[in-house]
Amino acid sequence: MRVPLVLGVDIGTSSSKGVLVDGDGTVVARADVEHATSSPHPGWVEHDAEDVWWADFAALTRELLAHGTPDAVGVSGIGPVLLPADADGRPLRPAILYGVDTRATREIAELTDELGAERIVARGGTPLSSQAVGPKWRWLQRHEPDVYARTERFLMASSYLVHRLTGEYVLDHHSASQCDPMYDLEAGDWARDWSDIVAPGLALPRLLWPGDVAGTVHGRAARETGLPEGIPVIAGTVDAWAEAASVGVAAVGDTMVMYGTTMFLVQVTDAPARHPALWATRGVPPGSFTTAAGMATSGAITAWLRDLVGADYATLTTEAAAVPPGARGLLLLPYFAGERTPISDPDARGLILGLTTGHGRGELYRAALEGTAHGVRHNLEAFRDAGGPSPRLVAVGGGTRGGLWTQIVSDVTGSDQEIPADTTGAALGDALLAARALGLDADAATWNPIVDVVRPDPERTARYDAFHAHYRALYPATADAAHFLAEQQRWAPPM
Repeated sequence: MRVPLVLGVDIGTSSSKGVLVDGDGTVVARADVEHATSSPHPGWVEHDAEDVWWADFAALTRELLAHGTPDAVGVSGIGPVLLPADADGRPLRPAILYGVDTRATREIAELTDELGAERIVARGGTPLSSQAVGPKWRWLQRHEPDVYARTERFLMASSYLVHRLTGEYVLDHHSASQCDPMYDLEAGDWARDWSDIVAPGLALPRLLWPGDVAGTVHGRAARETGLPEGIPVIAGTVDAWAEAASVGVAAVGDTMVMYGTTMFLVQVTDAPARHPALWATRGVPPGSFTTAAGMATSGAITAWLRDLVGADYATLTTEAAAVPPGARGLLLLPYFAGERTPISDPDARGLILGLTTGHGRGELYRAALEGTAHGVRHNLEAFRDAGGPSPRLVAVGGGTRGGLWTQIVSDVTGSDQEIPADTTGAALGDALLAARALGLDADAATWNPIVDVVRPDPERTARYDAFHAHYRALYPATADAAHFLAEQQRWAPPM
């Protein structure tokens, strides 16, 4: 008997990844492809759905098909994003990306005033910010009314792929719950009265859970990708939640810490944990809830510093490891592209305090790692303030390699972090959900077991406590100056 195979594909901000996995969770083959984002104006970040999302999916699929033929397909992607499309699902403009696209600042303020900040959090679980889809709809109506007038479909990265593969117009509950203020968190359905205010006349997609079968691969998609016609395709979801599924973040209190270009946290809760600084959403399993947090920059800062000083990561990590905790008196605010949670301020800016001529690149690199660790602790403190459960932390992402960054985060937060065998697994999570849709007994603990635990050093944690108090005080003390400087940057020539 042939062993079942499942395909998982994830569309990321700067690259896409695919895996072909057998029914026991063994990865048969991997593939990835890089792509670029477009920023035609300051504050705009976009993807071309055809040239990026579909082209990546087709390329990855054809490469992976050389190693076997899948029996089901799972997809995920960046989100929440806004892709307006016509009645046939053809994109009418490039997709407007998630919180890194800050064009709708005016619309965020307008809708917050119209609907009420407290009512928005009470109904949708999340304050309006650059992460929210609703204000971007209003921006589209105001600035591109011809596009809005022709819009018949609303798609995200995962649902666009599902539509191209199956013809179905669907969206998963988790992605919908990030379309604030268009989704009612308690009801688990579109908030149609508010949706009519935000996007009047829009036909909203049918809602499914991420692991539900949305449809089957139709003939045209089979010809374009090489996939077998008729195999099931799940609804999919946003990449971070697919990655959480890949590492077994499913029980109440389980918390994923994703180390990447940005830092992202997802915690499973037993009810909506409403907090004005966090994002309360639906989860991956039917009926579930999660609380999420996201830092605007983390790995992006280390990449900036690497390029600035002209040294590779291995060298910088070795030098930073030789520097004692506290980076010999440096403290960094990691708000190099504004900040998402918990301060929700696109005009926040990065800060390195304590610099002297005696500091070198090792101290700077350690300060960058410590600054992002303080940001993680700040978000975990917000989870606690929101009534979240005592967390079990699972670390994922490329930043887990090497060990120093995860050790610093554990030391700063005072928390253990479990490390799974596969730490870059949104595509693996897609495959796992697709396997379950086939009726296979796909368990994350078997597919992707925990292989290491990073434990904090109590002495270092005690030292970092004093630094953290000053970290928390720095932003409110410098916010006015940061906002002034952000305004100057808007008028300055491009960097």
